[in-house]
Amino acid sequence: MKKRQFSCIKDYCESCAHIMAEKNEYPINCDYSCLSMDITCNHAHSKLCKSCGQAINDNQFQDDVKLLDSALSNKKLKVICFTAPSVRVALGDEFQLPVGTNVQGRMVSALKELGFHAVFDMNTAADFTIIEEANEFVNRLKTNKKLPMFTSCCPGWVSYCKKLYPKFVKNLSTCKSPQQMFGAMINNIYANQNKFESTDMFVVSIVPCLAKKLELRQEGMNTNVGLDVDVAISTKELASLIKSKGIDFVNLKEQDYDQFFGSSSGAGAIFGNTGGVMEAVLRTVDSDQNKVINKIEYKMVRGLKGIRKATINIGGRDINLAVVTGLKNIKPLMDEIILNPSAYDFIEVMACEGGCIGGGGQPRVKGMPLNEVLKARSNGLYSYEKTLKCRKAHDNDAVKDIYKKYLGKVGGKEAKRLLHVHRKPKKLTK
Repeated sequence: MKKRQFSCIKDYCESCAHIMAEKNEYPINCDYSCLSMDITCNHAHSKLCKSCGQAINDNQFQDDVKLLDSALSNKKLKVICFTAPSVRVALGDEFQLPVGTNVQGRMVSALKELGFHAVFDMNTAADFTIIEEANEFVNRLKTNKKLPMFTSCCPGWVSYCKKLYPKFVKNLSTCKSPQQMFGAMINNIYANQNKFESTDMFVVSIVPCLAKKLELRQEGMNTNVGLDVDVAISTKELASLIKSKGIDFVNLKEQDYDQFFGSSSGAGAIFGNTGGVMEAVLRTVDSDQNKVINKIEYKMVRGLKGIRKATINIGGRDINLAVVTGLKNIKPLMDEIILNPSAYDFIEVMACEGGCIGGGGQPRVKGMPLNEVLKARSNGLYSYEKTLKCRKAHDNDAVKDIYKKYLGKVGGKEAKRLLHVHRKPKKLTK
């Protein structure tokens, strides 16, 4: 098959070793060494590499699974995990279930059987992200400062922004990702209530994204000595661990998540889809600014198209929105913003195609086009979300209770300490 040229990393692409190999796309006369990229990324292009997670070979992280296995074998440790929204609609692919099947209950059972002390739903942490980010966006709208506001829960996109558009770092939401929010809450709230020291616990996130493995080590993310999240395990790595222990995943009885932090809203559940963060935040912002509105679904920001744009009226003001999926699609939008800084008010960016459902740590389905796989997983999350009684983060009584007992005011001092990060822009080194 003829090898065709594509947009190389020097043109701000997200292409990487396994993506290029799968698509049979290789650079022509390229000076970079993407095909031999590893976790350290010590190549000539490393200062431009966004560490989006698609660009890292899963095999580089075998030590993470070994570390987790060791922790699970240590009877002195309380090993605690939480699972990201999109993992539940992709894990079944590794066990020959129909693509997009929601295996949430069986996944919780498998994690319990592996020996986890507590298993939480990261969707709940997403509710906190939504509430804090909605509050932040409303405040920016009132002051007309630091607009457009960019979402910040995708570490690949955050890295991209820091390295290629440092002057826009101030436009990133200061909210931590759900992974880092949950890590902070487990180490500060859950630990205190259970009289655990941080050293008594080993905190694990189960995620679709390999960039999450790097995010947990970033400066400003951790609230204690050491890491709030000790290790991030991908969907494929979890599947391999389940298989290695001889667990009959398909026939497991379903179990519910542990409920210390309560259950999540539907808004948290759709975070795994491109447009999901935007839609979730709009549900809260719209309810805050338009007191009589009861809008739930914002289908104008859904879909798999690389760039999607919309305008909605909130509180008598037209709000211009954009959703980007795939880093290769952000450059045209950034070029537009540079020419017209007031073109948009709120922008969601996800590094991977389809959002987290298409993350680098997700199973690859042989014999099925990627677009069809993403549609099936996306539909799985939207269908699940509709079954939930509460579909707006700010209506979640469990979340309200955590604010009342532990966090105080939304956007307040304690919420800032645990749920936000302060970033300093860095000059791009050529």
